[in-house]
Amino acid sequence: MRTDVFALRHIGVSENDQKQLLKIIGANSLEQLINETIPTDIQLKKPLQLSKAMSEHEFLNHIQKLADKNKVFKSYIGLGYHEAIIPSVIQRNILENPGWYTAYTPYQAEIAQGRLEALLNFQTMIIDLTGMELANASLLDESTAAAEAMTMLFNVRSRAQKKNEVVKFFVSEEVLPQTLSLLETRSKPLGIILVVDNHETFGFDDDFYGALLQYPGKHGQIHDYADFVSKAKENSIKVAVAADILSLVALKAPGEFGVDVVVGTTQRFGIPLGYGGPHAAYFATKVEYKRNIPGRIIGMTKDVDGKNALRMALQTREQHIKRDKATSNICTAQVLLAVMAGMYAVYHGSKGLQYIAEKVHQKTKAISQAIEGLGYKQLNTSFFDTIKVQVNNSSALKEISEKKSINFNYIDTQTVSISINEGTTESDIKDILSCFTELKQSKEAIAFSASLKSMIPEAIQRNTPFLEAEVFNAYHSETELMRYIKKLERKDLSLNHSMISLGSCTMKLNAASEMLPLSSPKWGNIHPFVPVEQAEGYQTVLKELENDLSTITGFAATSLQPNSGAQGEYAGLMAIKAYHQSRNEANRNICLIPASAHGTNPASAVMAGMKVVVTKTDEKGNIDVADLKEKALLHKDNLSALMVTYPSTHGVFESSIKQITKIIHDNGGQVYMDGANMNAQVGLTNPATIGADVCHLNLHKTFAIPHGGGGPGVGPICVAEQLAPFLPGNPVIKTGGKNAITAISGAPWGSSMVCIISYAYIKMLGEYGLSQSTKIAILNANYIKERLSSGYDVLYTGEQGRAAHEMIIDCRPFKRNGIEVSDIAKRLMDYGFHAPTVSFPVAGTLMIEPTESESLAELDRFCDAMLSIREEIDKAMDNPNNVLKNAPHTLGMVTNDEWDFPYTRQQAAFPLAFVSENKFWPSVRRVDDAYGDRNLICSCTPIAAYMEA
Repeated sequence: MRTDVFALRHIGVSENDQKQLLKIIGANSLEQLINETIPTDIQLKKPLQLSKAMSEHEFLNHIQKLADKNKVFKSYIGLGYHEAIIPSVIQRNILENPGWYTAYTPYQAEIAQGRLEALLNFQTMIIDLTGMELANASLLDESTAAAEAMTMLFNVRSRAQKKNEVVKFFVSEEVLPQTLSLLETRSKPLGIILVVDNHETFGFDDDFYGALLQYPGKHGQIHDYADFVSKAKENSIKVAVAADILSLVALKAPGEFGVDVVVGTTQRFGIPLGYGGPHAAYFATKVEYKRNIPGRIIGMTKDVDGKNALRMALQTREQHIKRDKATSNICTAQVLLAVMAGMYAVYHGSKGLQYIAEKVHQKTKAISQAIEGLGYKQLNTSFFDTIKVQVNNSSALKEISEKKSINFNYIDTQTVSISINEGTTESDIKDILSCFTELKQSKEAIAFSASLKSMIPEAIQRNTPFLEAEVFNAYHSETELMRYIKKLERKDLSLNHSMISLGSCTMKLNAASEMLPLSSPKWGNIHPFVPVEQAEGYQTVLKELENDLSTITGFAATSLQPNSGAQGEYAGLMAIKAYHQSRNEANRNICLIPASAHGTNPASAVMAGMKVVVTKTDEKGNIDVADLKEKALLHKDNLSALMVTYPSTHGVFESSIKQITKIIHDNGGQVYMDGANMNAQVGLTNPATIGADVCHLNLHKTFAIPHGGGGPGVGPICVAEQLAPFLPGNPVIKTGGKNAITAISGAPWGSSMVCIISYAYIKMLGEYGLSQSTKIAILNANYIKERLSSGYDVLYTGEQGRAAHEMIIDCRPFKRNGIEVSDIAKRLMDYGFHAPTVSFPVAGTLMIEPTESESLAELDRFCDAMLSIREEIDKAMDNPNNVLKNAPHTLGMVTNDEWDFPYTRQQAAFPLAFVSENKFWPSVRRVDDAYGDRNLICSCTPIAAYMEA
């Protein structure tokens, strides 16, 4: 075996086993299989032009050299991003732990109780600090969260406001620039009119439905918003506040002002800067908006034995159910980062956070007093961690400070702001002050000390307790926190235990060599708004990744800014919209979407201001070409786009795809390809070849970024030449096309830090490894299809009987035995497997995607489990008290003295021999979703404090 070939480590099926799989599926070679799967007219005629594959050793040396090109300055830029200290116990046991980062979104609650508890801690932390009643389990970034607040408040307008077309939204001029840019992006398609002004002179007119404030302001000034909120309420104007999470330790909670929404980022709670992300944003609101809040909510419920359990609450709000009626296209969160931020609060507790906040405030005061002692004017009358200083020449200060490896925020030619963080030391303070003494050409040594007087007005100082729940007061030693993290980890099934064959989710290997660079401060401590020449290593990675993704997709340009797949969809549609507008065809607003599409597609189209027209699918699951053509012709004058997934959500390469894209182009539209199934295309075909104009990619699927238990994700868009001018920009750092649309996410390159993973994936696999991975993903899916065919009907195949990289099995016939598809999903847990995708895209089915990373032995274990369950289904008809209906079986059940089931304990817990060798125990029995929704409890607050929702 060639130990220096990464592809042999990434691909799970050995070359010898590949021959066995091919024989079983009736193919003489991989080439024959691919020719029977992918239409020949769309297959690539030559290999991808990518750099030669590196070995893991070569890559790690290469990425270290790039890291050395990053200049890690001390950055006091602020603007929503601050250096944070990551507790080593959290870095080692969560960030660097595949038990945490390879888990999937916790839809299967019984095998996800660990991260569900960690997310409940996060929600509790947010509720406590903001003073609100309800919080979600994180959002993508602060700017996105603010935009979601604007949209939510728009959707919950009073009946009178809707009737009177009240569409104005006030934005304080204190709001962060990147947030304002994103608000501009989101508001226009929905007909929302932004008014940016001074909140102190706002007139509270009745043509406003909402307002957004920043707390503290973007340059550090703290305002008392009590009067503003009171007047807003008198005029039926709802108020959202974007709040710095650490400042809320010292400042009055926004909830005490009576605001409706509080948003922000938890980045400074132990999350690396990472040149912009990923970071976990938060969104807190009132219970009355529980069915309107975007994102996921973790809530308490009971299992069938009445034991407390956790699960994702109120899922009927989500886009995959509400589709074009959804008020948000949010499809993921930032779970891994939210878990880390929550653990930061668990580790430090309220007293630890107060100590950190007080230290930051004291150091900021010391700098302020020392600078004023030099004769400079400090302009903020109250502040927490940021001061604003008047200087004669900010350019001269910039030159001095950069020579000392220091970054400030240069507001204009005569004003600079300085934001102090948890990592700022006394030595750092001396270095900061030396910049100002040099600017004054003074040689006097400066003594600095902070007065006892707080610079936070008494009226807005925090005087309410927080983090009183036991979890925030029990794990303050490293030993205790390490064990608590491990206790939660053991409750969750991740890729480090077994295959997770979720169709449309691509749960492949996240290789250690791809992940290792994320631990380096040379990648972690770069502020997103530093001058680009300080981030040469990052710029190389990002530009090469953009180029490689453009090559892989066949397109002209790429933007890495969208920080989730759904945001990529939205960015692609907004680029199409801008393209039509540039041609004086702003009337083009019809978006055709097949009935089988993922729910984010129609949700994204509506957010982009488009009207969704659904096209039919035929009995084979393919797009009904005649219906599509009819609707394209009907709407030809207003046709904007088609959104199509390829291969289809049914796991088939439709041979009519080029005909379909031509129909759209012939009628003036652009083709958006959803890249959810790109793992079946890379190196063999591409979106440009099928006739698409733009696609998004899921780097957290096809390109090996881990799912993190529900985020982070990255959803870059790749575009044809005519759409390249409209790639998204950023108001602080220039990026995007020459006619860039406004921001899609807060940071210029989105979640830059995890883009290193996809860069590593492509560089180590190279052209051969990438295309071979695609072939093996298709081979593995067809092997499972063949093995399961004796027990299950496969719903859809291509014209020559092949599946693409995933396949759907029909579980609806088992209803005659009293068995639902959910029973099969729960029973798989007893065999040590996470269920495939349940009831998507067809209700009552399972969609299975094994990926290329699984070995033949693991594929066989899964197939053995599924066939064993099939035999159990046949036996279930005789007795409703059966092994499927009672699944999953917990350790508590199996070890209980009482056993009232008509099957043995061994049949329940160890149904096949391999299970006993690596048994995974679900920590709760089947959860009661309805109970949890009726009794919504979303924090660690004692149950007695709640009334029935």
